[in-house]
Amino acid sequence: MNVKKTWFSAGQILLTLIVVVVAALVLWRIVNYYMFSPWTRDGHVRADVIQVAPDVGGLITNVDVVDNQQVKKGQVLFVIDQARYALALRLSQAALEQRKATLAQAKREFARNIALGNLVASETLEESRTRVEQGEAAAADAQVQVDTAKLNLQRTTIVSPVDGYLNDRAPREGEYVSAGHAVLSVVDMHSFRVDGYFEETRLHGIHIGQPVEITVMGETRPLRGHVQSIVAAIEDRDRQASPNLLPNVNPAFSWVRLAQRIPVRVALDEVPDDFRMIAGRTATVAVRADADDKPRAKDHANGASGASGTSAASGASAALAASGASQ
Repeated sequence: MNVKKTWFSAGQILLTLIVVVVAALVLWRIVNYYMFSPWTRDGHVRADVIQVAPDVGGLITNVDVVDNQQVKKGQVLFVIDQARYALALRLSQAALEQRKATLAQAKREFARNIALGNLVASETLEESRTRVEQGEAAAADAQVQVDTAKLNLQRTTIVSPVDGYLNDRAPREGEYVSAGHAVLSVVDMHSFRVDGYFEETRLHGIHIGQPVEITVMGETRPLRGHVQSIVAAIEDRDRQASPNLLPNVNPAFSWVRLAQRIPVRVALDEVPDDFRMIAGRTATVAVRADADDKPRAKDHANGASGASGTSAASGASAALAASGASQ
């Protein structure tokens, strides 16, 4: 009976130890994952936003798009009133014809003076040559004015610079737009990416090219990507510029030191066609261990063991040769 109790007690102790060990391993894995693994919930979908500003000003006479519309590169967005710029082109063309006529007259006079030879004074010949040169310069200037007027007329038609999506407020007919003032913006559909803001304590496990799994909030299917770049600098909020150009460091010290957040850019490898990409969406970013690291480590270990085996074999052969020589 005592033997049975002894075995029962030993079994209880063994089971308790196993449970404690398993619980400790599980707890360590959880702590290691949440404290040291390279992942973050502080991720956001980003994209390049191009602000479209006309190069010329005027009233909008025609709008060919609507709010939030998908557009192609080179597609017409809206047209600015072209009447004034067409008149400016005609005026510059008339000035060019006048300059050309003046230049032609100067060339005829210069040719006639050359034909007369010594009958024309050298000063008169020089003056006619100067008038030809001045006429050529004036004609060239008028040609530049014509080209500028053509360019302004061409740029009254505003087109999309990239493939993408318009913002939620397209311009309206009758609005006046100024040159250089942004009227609308286009989200570049080929520039979507994910920026993950990792704590600096987790950067040791992040390298360029590592595979990444992205889970966008509200979506069930994860996206795949890879680490494209890691930022080289962040703003130091405790240091400000002083009037005398000396460092102005905040003297207050917090006893709770928070880890800085470092932006890491993740390029998307593949996005399903029905996945709704919206810049600004929240995402969880988890960097996975590179699968190529393990084979490389294994090959390195095999190489080291092979090298040690080779050196041992060479040492053994040398010892046999020495013993043969002594015999």
